[in-house]
Amino acid sequence: MTDGSNTTFYEFFAGGGMARAGLGSDWQCVFSNDFDFKKGAAYQSNWDRDKQTVLKVGDIRKVETSELPGIADLAWASFPCQDLSLAGGGAGLRGERSGTFYPFWDIVKSLIAEGRAPRVVALENVTGTLTSHGGKDFEAICQTFAENGYRYGALVIDAALFVPHSRPRLFVVGVREEIDVDNAIVAPGPIEPFHTRGLQAAYERVNDAAKAKWLWWNMPTPPHRNTVFADLIEEEPDSVQWHSAVETTKLLGQMSPINLAKVEAAKRAGRRMVGTVYKRTRVEDGVKCQRAEVRFDDLAGCLRTPSGGSSRQVIVVVDGNRIRSRLISSRETARLMGLPEGYVLPKNYNEAYHLTGDGVAVPVVRHLAQHVIEPLLRELKTKDAAAA
Repeated sequence: MTDGSNTTFYEFFAGGGMARAGLGSDWQCVFSNDFDFKKGAAYQSNWDRDKQTVLKVGDIRKVETSELPGIADLAWASFPCQDLSLAGGGAGLRGERSGTFYPFWDIVKSLIAEGRAPRVVALENVTGTLTSHGGKDFEAICQTFAENGYRYGALVIDAALFVPHSRPRLFVVGVREEIDVDNAIVAPGPIEPFHTRGLQAAYERVNDAAKAKWLWWNMPTPPHRNTVFADLIEEEPDSVQWHSAVETTKLLGQMSPINLAKVEAAKRAGRRMVGTVYKRTRVEDGVKCQRAEVRFDDLAGCLRTPSGGSSRQVIVVVDGNRIRSRLISSRETARLMGLPEGYVLPKNYNEAYHLTGDGVAVPVVRHLAQHVIEPLLRELKTKDAAAA
């Protein structure tokens, strides 16, 4: 760990403060920002109970550096993914929402000009960033770090290593050039699972000048996860209701023979099995039809923000010959993101789902902080203490 409350950070695109939850109590948030008022309310419910508000709700383009105190050890930014994801419109970093990367970096550049450069900058986004616009968007991010005095590297971390939730995400971590980097946290080349083939391919497309500042962060894999999705399920959720027998039968009727075979196999498992269902439009014999596609691999599918009924996950609970179904509950989505039970969720179901579906998995942030970010800062603070 670093030296406690002296470790400060700014949290941009803060959402419900999940990066803050992952960093933990030894970190002090001195400024946070999000444009969404509903997410801001959730943030304040969980983090500003002492009324020492650090959150500014509003457009990042209107954030002034005068509002950011001191020199932060870390600037964290989980900028919007809609234009970079496979489900998005493909506009990339020039899109209306993912394009907020540049206003964020304008703030960083202003801080640099003021002699207050964040010591570490960490970005989080979808893995689609690696291939958006043929890799040009990822190269632009890399070039931005390199041109502004940061050595940097990237990792792809799947939340499934920590929680029963399939959620791979890209993390780019940059450190100021003048800060010494311990050789123990840098590898001479890519190492899986965090340097995936997709990341390695994206790196190869980066220009030589940006490659010159690249670091292969060396991070250990976590202990084997000992929880499955069924462990997180509420028997009596208060945010959703179990489907009627008719509704469950209708859901099963939307499954293809292959998916029904998965349900039959789950009946014979000898334990309670919980599957997640997404409804997708498929073309069969030239005709579009809605299909319910189920997975029983002890993982929830990646949470996505609900823009329509088909994007909400339905769960199917199979216990012998008994089959029940319903929407995944608000609390279950929070558990899938690694949030503590005491985390206060919005009472409105869609708002809660939107909050968690847009967030970063808490244990992933903790692991990244423990094995990359905090060692970088520890080295710096040790030298500062010696100099003093």
